[in-house]
Amino acid sequence: MIEFRKPELKDMKWVKSTMTRSGEMACDYCFGNLFIWSEYYGNTIAEYDGLFISKDRSRDADIYLYPCGDGDKKGAVNELIKLHEQDGKELVMYCLTPDKVRELDSMFKDRFEFREHRDYFDYIYLTSDLASLAGRKYHAKRNHISYFKNNFNWQYEKITPDNLAECYEMNKKWEKLNSKYDEEGLGAELTAIDRAFSHYEELGFVGGLLRKDGEVIAYTFGEQINNDVFCTHFEKAFADIRGAYPMINQQFCINELMGYKYINREDDTGDEGLRQAKMSYCPAILLPKFIARYKG
Repeated sequence: MIEFRKPELKDMKWVKSTMTRSGEMACDYCFGNLFIWSEYYGNTIAEYDGLFISKDRSRDADIYLYPCGDGDKKGAVNELIKLHEQDGKELVMYCLTPDKVRELDSMFKDRFEFREHRDYFDYIYLTSDLASLAGRKYHAKRNHISYFKNNFNWQYEKITPDNLAECYEMNKKWEKLNSKYDEEGLGAELTAIDRAFSHYEELGFVGGLLRKDGEVIAYTFGEQINNDVFCTHFEKAFADIRGAYPMINQQFCINELMGYKYINREDDTGDEGLRQAKMSYCPAILLPKFIARYKG
């Protein structure tokens, strides 16, 4: 039987180890991100035969992150099927990449239906592309960065315990300026960021900030998915400061992330403006994700 419970910091070691071994590239397989959003999404976690499983209770029905790890996935899914047949609820799993769709279908032939979930495709970039911004396709980005460098007294710093509080204060100002666009969503985000900054070092986050005339005007942070892939969870800048966004993006890559081949900058959640912004950086991989529903 699979038993779910709230994620705790003590779970980080085994969860990250399981996720890393699985070789996943999707942003959903990040313990730190799951932990900081768990209060909002109601995530609970479980270990089954060396597998990691997460359940999200924030939606109309329970929905599960597709199991990852080296264990018996067919056995784990069978346990979830039994659980939902007993409760009379629909079994839904998310974050199935195309190879996982094939894997699940091979274990349960024609017993699941799959639906592509475009709003949650991950945007994955070559670190070398984001660092160099070479070529005509990045011409506009380079222009904005040149303007920033030539017109402002600026400084980049790695986020440390000494400057973490300044990032949080900057974030509160940013949220206040943008709350009119999505008050509920940004309120939830502020709660997640508060939790992230409260456990920043414990969760192994890596981040950077940008100063203009000594004041923090941009920051970003994330965590390792595996040895090849880093996942950027948050990137904030004051939009009225020209070049601040591309500048923090590039400086973070150059200073902190050159040891990774890829950077996963997560999904766009269906936001058209965010989709255009992420596409403008020309992802090397647009990682498809599917939802699986059990048909019986």
